[in-house]
Amino acid sequence: MRNIPTNLAAHMADGATTLCHCWKLIRRDGRSFGFTDHDRDITFGGTIFAARSGLEAAEATAELGFVVGGGEVAGALMSAGLTEDDISSGFYDDASVETWLVNWANVAERLLLDIGTIGEIRRSDGSFVAEVRGIMHRYDEERGRLFRATCSADLGDAKCGIDLTSSAYSDTGTVTRTDGFLGIVASGIGFSDGWCTGGKITWTSGSNVGVSVEIKVHRAISGTDEFDLWQRAPQEIRVGDAFRVTAGCDKTHGMCRKRFRNVANFRGFPHMPGNDFIIRMPQQGEPGLDGGSFFK
Repeated sequence: MRNIPTNLAAHMADGATTLCHCWKLIRRDGRSFGFTDHDRDITFGGTIFAARSGLEAAEATAELGFVVGGGEVAGALMSAGLTEDDISSGFYDDASVETWLVNWANVAERLLLDIGTIGEIRRSDGSFVAEVRGIMHRYDEERGRLFRATCSADLGDAKCGIDLTSSAYSDTGTVTRTDGFLGIVASGIGFSDGWCTGGKITWTSGSNVGVSVEIKVHRAISGTDEFDLWQRAPQEIRVGDAFRVTAGCDKTHGMCRKRFRNVANFRGFPHMPGNDFIIRMPQQGEPGLDGGSFFK
């Protein structure tokens, strides 16, 4: 049961109220922005909630138990904080959102309605609609370790331990040819064919500076390196844009052993039998079914 502050409850019991909604958006990099559907800016808790954003609640749902609830907010892409370039670059992915009910005539009378996260953002004609997911959606996310053959660590994180700043696993390059969004060509990278497949490109100059994109395919051909990206770049890639590229890892035990010599930190279960082994019928005299080791 929600406890409503006494002074706010008394105001809501009056015949006329001066209520509005405020949203505080906190990006993963720590930057925060405030918006309100009131016609004037509101300030509390050290945050200015801007009215000029034109933000308003489009839809809201709530469910009992563990059903994921949520809602939507809609507004205009303006200089108040949300820009189309930042949204395209993923800066607002999984950002935290606080929803407040506030008495704009006395901001001390306010109630925190919900805390959610930003999901899908739809954009068109200078406006946006952002999905706000309720806190229960966290129960749909993978937590902890799964019993699987591949590694659960990400290359270069604390569990993996590989230093991706080392020249053995990263290099810099400059775009010499590109289609503008998904494919680039560079020279002088210095890695063998396929070495960066599954790795990342991080832009260090140009319109996409600071953005990282995973590499779908890396091809080293006659002194040049071709990269196909998994995700379309937020802004157009241009000849001369500089980037840093890191090695890729398919999270298998074999690659961890041969490429990185990091088996001591491998976070998978490589000897786990697969589904095909479990469901197939044994054949009389078939090798490997005598109770001995499968891996000698």
